[in-house]
Amino acid sequence: QVQLVESGGGLVQAGGSLRLSCIASGSIRRINTMGWYRQAPGNQRELVAGITSSGSTNYANSVKGRFTISRDNAKNTVYLQMNSLKPEDTAVYYCAVVHVAGPNDWGQGTQVTVSS
Repeated sequence: QVQLVESGGGLVQAGGSLRLSCIASGSIRRINTMGWYRQAPGNQRELVAGITSSGSTNYANSVKGRFTISRDNAKNTVYLQMNSLKPEDTAVYYCAVVHVAGPNDWGQGTQVTVSS
């Protein structure tokens, strides 16, 4: 079981950028898929982006073209580059290991707030 710690959140104006980092306590080289999720007040937790060990990615339609997920296995780190941020991106962002049965090994989350 891997432990994950997210960082990089903060307060930013609409149109700005942030880069989130997810650092794993152990190796992620053998983990096929890592994902970023978010949860806004009153909403369910939703998938933002996922990345496989081979580098294949997918994104929620709401962030496609604005966000980029990447991973550095040597550093045991997954990143989420967020550009052109919108107020509706405001949420707590979580990193997770994505298994066949679904995501688990959640981090504690990092708050992203985008002001209009």
